[in-house]
Amino acid sequence: MPAYTKINAKFTSKSEKITEEIVINRAIVGGWTGRDKDALQHHIDELAKIGVKAPEKTPMFYRVGVSRLTTADAIEVIGDGSSGEVEYVLIQRENRIWVGAASDHTDRVYEHMGITVAKQLCDKPIATEFWPLDEVEGHWDQIKIRSYIQEGGEEVLYQDGNVACLLSPQELLAHLREEGDNLGEGDLLFGGTCGAIGDVRYSPAFRMELIDPVLKREIHHSYAVIPVPIRG
Repeated sequence: MPAYTKINAKFTSKSEKITEEIVINRAIVGGWTGRDKDALQHHIDELAKIGVKAPEKTPMFYRVGVSRLTTADAIEVIGDGSSGEVEYVLIQRENRIWVGAASDHTDRVYEHMGITVAKQLCDKPIATEFWPLDEVEGHWDQIKIRSYIQEGGEEVLYQDGNVACLLSPQELLAHLREEGDNLGEGDLLFGGTCGAIGDVRYSPAFRMELIDPVLKREIHHSYAVIPVPIRG
């Protein structure tokens, strides 16, 4: 029996809002998806500072267990060596592609041992609202992604960019097809992230936003990060 995860999600279009329980069958994480080669190299360089090897090619696609997806407002992690990354995500539902937001929370301590391992070690918080891709494609590059972390008891801006810095959904899906794969019904695909402001670092809280300034819609999600003790 294949693995799956169920979530309650809201699908918001110009004409209606539908809330329903959906089944997610696969979680695919797109990595190194920067459209701007300079910005992509910046992200590669910032991860190299913590021992992560440069990818063999770009983009790369990593599989994580679908059970790692969560809509909870808190996740547990190993110690204080992980960090979040705001990303746009795509999901196939009833032969239509929808856009949402998620955090590719990753264990940075283990990342130099293998990116797949580091990604699998952490839950992946996802927002519960999605928009139809066909409603935003005409102004896609204007959509903003942001994240915030907590430092010294204050919320600070951690990532701030436009999805224009990343491969577009159609470009990303084309690369996926080149690898002999496709976005099937119930599949969730992470679209990549922009660089952090300052170093990649741990925070006890993470908040993310996907902002459409044209249709004046926003998707939000926040979660606490709770370390479990390392005893050996």
